[in-house]
Amino acid sequence: MSEKSLTPSGHGRSVRSFVVRGGRTTLAQQRALRELWPRYGVDFAPEPLDLDRLFGRQAQRVLEIGFGNGEHLAALAAAHPERDYLGIEVHPPGVGRLLLLIEAHALANVRVIGHDAVEVLERQIPPDSLDEVLILFPDPWPKKRHHKRRLIQPPFAARLAERLRPGARLQVATDWQPYAEHMLTVLSGCPALENVAPSGGFAPRSERSPTRFERRGERLGHEVHELEFRRRALPAPA
Repeated sequence: MSEKSLTPSGHGRSVRSFVVRGGRTTLAQQRALRELWPRYGVDFAPEPLDLDRLFGRQAQRVLEIGFGNGEHLAALAAAHPERDYLGIEVHPPGVGRLLLLIEAHALANVRVIGHDAVEVLERQIPPDSLDEVLILFPDPWPKKRHHKRRLIQPPFAARLAERLRPGARLQVATDWQPYAEHMLTVLSGCPALENVAPSGGFAPRSERSPTRFERRGERLGHEVHELEFRRRALPAPA
């Protein structure tokens, strides 16, 4: 698996929520992309995945969008072998790093997609198939002219809700307050989602291992804002 094949094809969407950076891929990560991708990687295809077939069982399914270097996702998968984890990341070094962690810890419950999360959610993830979605520290695109690139937008929120099972949860975190307020407004405006926080605002800090971006923000003195929403239960048939 080459680095080029992990990046989006560029068709269909002119505005994306990310820029593929030219970070260095180590020899170990290159080896992982070449040798481990066939076992743990999922190539993008414009058709829904059969998740039971992909993981070889029925289980609760957790999706992490933008997993960075994969440490957080690997830790979750190791701590909860009864759950299946699907990670999406467009940067080849991060994908290679997660593949190495999967190999080192023999994590049979992780699969990786190296493609645009918007397209993956729209084309590959079946409706009502996810028990939890994690979006931790997405790019805030702080400049006003770049706000259109932010991942959390009303159409994306609606599509996320469709992919969650009724009662399933969406957890989001950012250390950029204007983006936190934007996400709160967008997610609160999605009819299929309800805010789990008692105040209807930001959620209490969750008990999870901090991500690399979170630790960086803490060093810079940034306050972390978390949101937790739940897919509303479907109405009972008349």
